[in-house]
Amino acid sequence: MPHLTHSQRYLQRLGYDAPPPPTLQTLQALQLRHVCTFAFESLSTLMHLPVPIDLASVEQKVLFDGRGGYCYELNQMFLALLQALGFEARGITGWVVMGGPPDVRTGRTHRLSLVTLDGVSYITDVGFGGMVPSSPLRLDTEAPQATAHEPYRLTHHEGQYTLWAQVAEEWRGLYVFDLQEQVAIDYEIGNWYVSTHPGSTFVGQLKAALLAPGKRYTLNNTNYAVHSLDQPSEKRTLDSADELLALLGDTFGLRVAQLPALRTALEGLLQA
Repeated sequence: MPHLTHSQRYLQRLGYDAPPPPTLQTLQALQLRHVCTFAFESLSTLMHLPVPIDLASVEQKVLFDGRGGYCYELNQMFLALLQALGFEARGITGWVVMGGPPDVRTGRTHRLSLVTLDGVSYITDVGFGGMVPSSPLRLDTEAPQATAHEPYRLTHHEGQYTLWAQVAEEWRGLYVFDLQEQVAIDYEIGNWYVSTHPGSTFVGQLKAALLAPGKRYTLNNTNYAVHSLDQPSEKRTLDSADELLALLGDTFGLRVAQLPALRTALEGLLQA
């Protein structure tokens, strides 16, 4: 299996000593292990830094520099791993509708992946923040699908799919996607908007998320929450840069000491 230097390190972080076979069981395990290992985070856009999305830069940042990333980084890295393992997989994109009407079309600013196994198509996504699905989802059914966390479902209309999650007995629309072929420039354009546009929900904002068995840890600017499947959510607001730095390091597993500009950005966030 050629060119697996970074993939081998990636697999080791996910608990594999050798490349697993390209099966549904492997895909399920890889997705769950990834979302419980690598944090979704927006530290770069908080600090108004560029977010390069060439694979070498992403692998350096996430596998070697102790960082996480967002969809254009994490889902690209995950897709490269799947392809190296022999999965039939490609990238697709969609429109985020979470927090708004599911029939409104925003920009194409979310990247995910399409995987086909034994003629059955699935979506796999490791880069959708606090509501990332923790298991792959079949495209050919609109029935609720169990994941390692909450139930999800997909609906289909005129070539477009909507992903829904069941939260507190309510189905909430997360994003809409289609199966259109995407090339590198499509991701570059979406990433350019997300990382630089004044209207982006990421520019100058702090977002972080990490999953654990039965739990979701989320940070939205200074609002921290632990969502559990079997008990009420715990929420609190952080009011100091020291608290935020400690949380990012201890809970989200990010190597923050090597980011001297981060404290300044966090202090600015607290004063906003």
